[in-house]
Amino acid sequence: MLVVRMEEQSLSLDMARVCEALEQQGCRGRMVPHPEGMCIVSEEPKEGTGSIAVLPRVRQVVCTGNSFPLGSRAVASGTTSMELAPNVRIGGGNLVVMAGPCAVEGREQMLEAARGVKAAGATMLRGGAFKPRTNPYSFQGLGHEGVALMAEARTETGLPIVTEVMGIEDIEGMLPHVDMFQVGARNMQNFSLLKALGRCRTPVLLKRGMTATVDEWLQAAEYILAGGNHRVVLCERGIRSFEKRTRNTLDLSVVPLVKSLSHLPIIVDPSHGTGIRDLVLPMSLAALSCGADGLMIEVHPRPAEALSDGAQSLDIPGFQDLMQKVNQLAPALGALTEEKTCPLKIAM
Repeated sequence: MLVVRMEEQSLSLDMARVCEALEQQGCRGRMVPHPEGMCIVSEEPKEGTGSIAVLPRVRQVVCTGNSFPLGSRAVASGTTSMELAPNVRIGGGNLVVMAGPCAVEGREQMLEAARGVKAAGATMLRGGAFKPRTNPYSFQGLGHEGVALMAEARTETGLPIVTEVMGIEDIEGMLPHVDMFQVGARNMQNFSLLKALGRCRTPVLLKRGMTATVDEWLQAAEYILAGGNHRVVLCERGIRSFEKRTRNTLDLSVVPLVKSLSHLPIIVDPSHGTGIRDLVLPMSLAALSCGADGLMIEVHPRPAEALSDGAQSLDIPGFQDLMQKVNQLAPALGALTEEKTCPLKIAM
């Protein structure tokens, strides 16, 4: 794929000239908003890019060689970083820990969980207000009431919140209350939802689908980027395999692989990735050791009473232990990180 980056002050006429030059070579250019000026994306012209590179207001012409040009390292060499709240930034050497219950079950449970993960050092609060479940009779979440409870917990603790959005119709009502939208594994290829989130400017956490290849995952992210929303974070949460001892197979090899292909930050969810409470800590440390920009951990005040995924949820003391070990590991990772100008640190 070809990406033509335009100067910030480019006019419509300048971009029209580029599109016309592409059309003359049998390519169709698509204009895409970018924080540093408009981009034009198209197939690579067979006759080369020399005639395009010299056009007025063309800043850069990049041939990416892949199907996710805006997310490619050919366009941005470093890791993208984004601020979600004061002193909370994902990417660029910062380490974020998103923690909280799988499902928002009620006010007492949500506030207790939020206070507990905050005290232990979490940087974001996670919780499911809308719960897509395989069994239609399982607890489906509290919906917008759950979003309101998370917003109350944010007011008390100061933790920015991330929660799953399942339908386009829910975006508008959630926008004022959510710091980050999560797209779950089942919706990774819900292209209508991805396009709608691309028109927002709220950050998006995109989980890998249960059977998705890396290229399919990055192309899903491209739908959001192509809409003009460049605040995308990837989340590895395990893939479905023949193994039955764990809930999923946590594919940590994708962390360095994705980092070699894309500038988007990537975090790991070892709770869903394993489905087993005792595996969450070791896989968290392993995820950070192979370069993950953060973790998403399920924490419930009383996992045995959880309405969803209690078997993989840590209790508050268990999460405190995890955070203690993460903080012990972080300095060593900071010395090894490739982001030499921005050492790894817990974002507080």
